[in-house]
Amino acid sequence: MLRFTFRLVFLATVFFSFISTAPAASAPAIDWQPWSDDVFAKAKAENRFVLLDLGAVWCHWCHVMEEITYRDPAVIALLRSRYIAVHVDQDGRPDLANRYEDYGWPATIVFNADRGEIVKRRGYMPPKEMASLLQAIIDDPTPGPSVEPEKPITLAADAALGADQRAQLREKFLAAYDSERGGWGDVHKYLNWDALEYCLAEGAHGDARLEKMARQTLTAGLKLIDPAWGGVYQYSTDGDWDHPHFEKIMPFQTENLRIFALAHGRWGEGPWLKTAQKIRAYLKTFLTSPDGAFFTSQDADIVQGEHSGEYFALGDAARRAHGIPRIDRHIYARENGLAITGLATLYAASGDASCLDDARGATDWVMAHRALPGGGFRHDEKDVAGPYLADSLAMARAFLQLYAVTADRAWLRRADETTAFIDTTFRSTNGFASSDTGTFAPKPQVDENLVLARFANLLHRYTGKAAYRQMAEHAMRFLAAPQIVEERGFGGGGVLLADAELRAEPLHVTVVGAKDDAAAKALFVAALKQPASFSRIEWWDPREGPLPNADVPYPEVPKAAAFLCANGSCSRPIQDAQELARKLRPSK
Repeated sequence: MLRFTFRLVFLATVFFSFISTAPAASAPAIDWQPWSDDVFAKAKAENRFVLLDLGAVWCHWCHVMEEITYRDPAVIALLRSRYIAVHVDQDGRPDLANRYEDYGWPATIVFNADRGEIVKRRGYMPPKEMASLLQAIIDDPTPGPSVEPEKPITLAADAALGADQRAQLREKFLAAYDSERGGWGDVHKYLNWDALEYCLAEGAHGDARLEKMARQTLTAGLKLIDPAWGGVYQYSTDGDWDHPHFEKIMPFQTENLRIFALAHGRWGEGPWLKTAQKIRAYLKTFLTSPDGAFFTSQDADIVQGEHSGEYFALGDAARRAHGIPRIDRHIYARENGLAITGLATLYAASGDASCLDDARGATDWVMAHRALPGGGFRHDEKDVAGPYLADSLAMARAFLQLYAVTADRAWLRRADETTAFIDTTFRSTNGFASSDTGTFAPKPQVDENLVLARFANLLHRYTGKAAYRQMAEHAMRFLAAPQIVEERGFGGGGVLLADAELRAEPLHVTVVGAKDDAAAKALFVAALKQPASFSRIEWWDPREGPLPNADVPYPEVPKAAAFLCANGSCSRPIQDAQELARKLRPSK
């Protein structure tokens, strides 16, 4: 979504019925340790295993596990006898989150002292099941069936999907669609921004079936908008849109804000812009720090470990009377980059300058407090590992979007610097991956490479720099690897979208005129409202010198004009903003 990083966090939930006796009040607490290489040295010296509890501060079932399983006397006794227990918030450690994203939150991974995995388990485990597992590992520490060797990735020969791969991914994408309820899959329903953006893009090119899928899913997904506070609930269970889980995490807020803004650009009428504005209002009220940067998430539970459906059925005043679910007040560069991009997109769609003001305020804060030498960004105030690809990638994408909506070349220079840092720091044999943290070698993650391929390709279009096209192709060769394509279900929509963009030219609109000319400004505002996410919108004021990518010669015009360009040539000058708007909005 960055599409950031953007993973299927709904795997956090495993549904079942269980009966548990409250733990004894006198049970000793677990001595949770932070993740570090030191725990393995200690495990070897003390003949212990390492148990990693990888969770999320917003996650309901993580809380249930903390309150029930990890307070059970038998579980505590086993952990204290032969284990070093490590607890990690996955939002704070993108490297571990990327490695174990398929195991959902909570994820439980047990290692031997040599860092070898023994077992990997997804979701909540009740006390008896956990105690049985811990004892079984003590009795027989050989790796179980959940631990399989990682399949080697062989990069595709070409930086594009083959025709057969393209057909295979599209077939899976269509087959997974729920034509009755909307959305993809038959268990969890959520607003998958890659899938929706792919449908919107293909719909704009005449694919009526995908356009209908986008409209149906976005309409059904309105049920995931919190009616009292705005913001997007993460997902719904039971195969419908009526059983939401109530956590609100930044990638879902910002990427769906962006998608609703794009839907407004595509269709105009309907609830799309209003919905994007509701999400923005939630960010403003609950996830904005006093300094203008953005917090990370809001919890699903008002009382940790207790389902909060009755609470979220209340209105604003009644909720506040009971308190407000905990907000994770960490300020990560990754989450802020996502928010900046979403707000800049909403500004383009709505013309609401306060969205741009908020985006700039967050950007200033991140540059002042999270910047690294050389143009990159750290994750938190102080990182014990990293740097991580997701942070610099989210900020580079934000800089490019700010340039696109302001034509201020300072933002493009920032995008340049951060992208060069990404290429130097995170390029691996297979795509791009966060740097080696010492415990594990870098592992490319699909969602991050999706975002990078699309972003670097668009940056190439704005700058003309071949290095950025080469970065996009390197990421795309990873995405087109047979092992990746075969594993993608409806998540292949993002791969199809990246592939399509690398094989096409973006919509290219250039406004020619002084930046203090009201007519030129009106043309630029009209250009920004076009609905294509794959677009190159520029404003050339001749007083500033040539455009960064001067691939098109523009004629001198007596008054401000806009040009629609493709394949090195342009339309006649368009001097009326309303005429430009009509030409840019595809037929619906």
